[in-house]
Amino acid sequence: MYASIDLGGTTITGALADTTGQIAAERTIPTDSHEGPAGVLDRIARLINTLAGEVGHKPHALGMGVPGLIDFARGRTLFLPNLVTQWREVPVAETLQPKIGCPVFLLNDARAATLGELVFGHGKTARTMVFYTLGTGIGGGVVIDGKLRMGALGAAGELGHHTVMVDGPLCGCGNRGCIETLASAPAITGEGVRLMRSGLAPKLWDFAKGEASAVNPKLMMQAADAGDSNVRDALLRALRYLGIGAANMVVALHPELIVFGGGMAAIGPILTETVKAVILDRVRMFPADDVRVERSLLGDQAGILGGVALALKEGKL
Repeated sequence: MYASIDLGGTTITGALADTTGQIAAERTIPTDSHEGPAGVLDRIARLINTLAGEVGHKPHALGMGVPGLIDFARGRTLFLPNLVTQWREVPVAETLQPKIGCPVFLLNDARAATLGELVFGHGKTARTMVFYTLGTGIGGGVVIDGKLRMGALGAAGELGHHTVMVDGPLCGCGNRGCIETLASAPAITGEGVRLMRSGLAPKLWDFAKGEASAVNPKLMMQAADAGDSNVRDALLRALRYLGIGAANMVVALHPELIVFGGGMAAIGPILTETVKAVILDRVRMFPADDVRVERSLLGDQAGILGGVALALKEGKL
């Protein structure tokens, strides 16, 4: 058995699975990051030990996806912006290993999801793959010659921070015009709320009952299908920016496969169809018809299965 932890800003998901990715036990608990790193890590250890007790096997290794920068070699977090104290120089592996009795390996959460897709999803049939995670932010990972590429600092694959609009909106990373500022769930939702409150999205108003907090990309897609042309235009505009980023990756790498995961991938075929159309329109140096554009085969399990894949590989990326 191999263990996985998907550490998020609000929840922690833990699982035990076999070498095929078949999950034997899984549970989600609140992160409660106000307890600080020591408190959170103690609760992670208890979660893994509880799951091990349920299946009757201790894990051989634990793979852990974390939302931020990590020191892969030392098993430390360097900067987790969405957790209290930001977890600077926290010795996660050193702290957890004696508590759960197995080696612990860390990876950025988007790279973990990429690894999950590579080992257990669409990536099994591709040597070169680009993976986007679409949600509150936009992250990702790059696979070349069947290997997840980490870069010198383990930060390679920050696909949401490619510039697609010169002097565009200010991004949390400090740059302007990043894909994340234009095509993330908050960016799309913000435009939906504006249209609704301006009287330009009557179907969205009906579906959301006029409540801004109810608006999200999936509801916007429903409103667009029901006849809100302005909402459809807003979605297409955002997805075209995403397509520009994907087209840039095609020019740079000519991957066999581009995969979209994360909650926003659930908006449906409009995502992959729009991105593919933009790629074909903008990539003129060589034929791009052979580049497959897919939604994740693993859905919302990509992250947790990425931790399993990391544990299986024992960090040998």
